[in-house]
Amino acid sequence: MAEQIAPEEAHRQALVGELRLIDLRDQAEVLASGVIEIAEPLADRPLPQLLAESRQAVALMCQRGVRSARLCAEAADSSPVRLLNVAGGFEAWRAAGLPVNEPRSPFSARERERYLRHFALPEVGEAGQLKLRRASVLLVGAGGLGSPAALYLAAAGLGRIVIVDDDRVERSNLQRQVLHAEAGIGQLKVDSASARLRALNPDIEIETRALRLGRDTVDACVADVDLVIDGSDNFPTRYLLNAACLRHARPLLYAAVERFSGQLGLFAPGRSGQPCYRCLFPDAPGPGEVPNCAEAGVLGVLPGIIGTLQTLEALKMLLGLGDSLLGQVLVVDGLQMSFRKIRVSPDPECPECGS
Repeated sequence: MAEQIAPEEAHRQALVGELRLIDLRDQAEVLASGVIEIAEPLADRPLPQLLAESRQAVALMCQRGVRSARLCAEAADSSPVRLLNVAGGFEAWRAAGLPVNEPRSPFSARERERYLRHFALPEVGEAGQLKLRRASVLLVGAGGLGSPAALYLAAAGLGRIVIVDDDRVERSNLQRQVLHAEAGIGQLKVDSASARLRALNPDIEIETRALRLGRDTVDACVADVDLVIDGSDNFPTRYLLNAACLRHARPLLYAAVERFSGQLGLFAPGRSGQPCYRCLFPDAPGPGEVPNCAEAGVLGVLPGIIGTLQTLEALKMLLGLGDSLLGQVLVVDGLQMSFRKIRVSPDPECPECGS
């Protein structure tokens, strides 16, 4: 069991140099709660290294004292110095009336103005905006679905967006692909998209890969991000993405549109009890069974609606907000203005995940 120290005693000893106070809270917690100036952040340093460098006792503190107690118990036997847990953590420190300073914002004045409406939401705030800044998303396809997704992710301050598409802008795209413009006809879509997104938000990172996903490229794309948004228009690519998300334990946001309707779903392949995309579509339809957008047509606004809903789900997942579509498909009928959810059951015979 970890040796405990009261917040008041930890404060007294730290002031006179008898104790080294280490704050385990991450930056989001600090932004939400406050800064203890006398404490050092652990940041990315390994705890054993910090203990080996110390010449005095070390006290660990987290938000409520639970995580720090566990770390103390695990490291106590091997620690070269006395190791203590600040009982009750930051919350007990603040309740005792000990010094807490307002956190210094990691955002510039321009960024604070840009994200003012996010900061006004208690569920997001600066801590949530920081989560978005640190997040990365793979966007497969810069077309009808990818256009609204890319624009709203960039506007929201998503730190890193990786866009994969090997197509070029055509005039027939412009009826629905609002990421591109008449002047961009003939350009690679990833180049057109990059220019538009950098103009919208110069503070984020945009990576482009002008390629068609294949078995030799999909893993490198998926493994490097937190979340995958599928804006592709064919089953082989969706199956490739699903398999890669399963291998790398990445959430997959799928969507499709046709004529006046669309659907989207969220899958977390590999998570216990959850289906994957292939549980929903175990086999690709035969030639001609499902017409593509060029053959069947699509009302231009439909990809905007479905792609925006994909982005809403992505932001909710990255922020940890609300009830997600995990394991479900939302079907949207634009003519009837109806929305219905379908729960997808894990398929024990699934050729991909064998749920």
